[in-house]
Amino acid sequence: MSTPARNWMFCGFMAVAAFFVFTEHRAHAIEWLPYLLLLACPLMHLFHGHGGHGGHEHEEEQKKT
Repeated sequence: MSTPARNWMFCGFMAVAAFFVFTEHRAHAIEWLPYLLLLACPLMHLFHGHGGHGGHEHEEEQKKT
């Protein structure tokens, strides 16, 4: 079997497997959604770019002049 055909077969198998995993374990996963939301808050604080805080230095320089 050629490589592209093998890749399509693998993708099809993974799609079917993902569908069945999702449908069978949906009730268990929904239980954890509030906890995942609470976990996302500190992770967003850690990994957020903080790019909006750059203006503070310019205000201090303007006050000195």
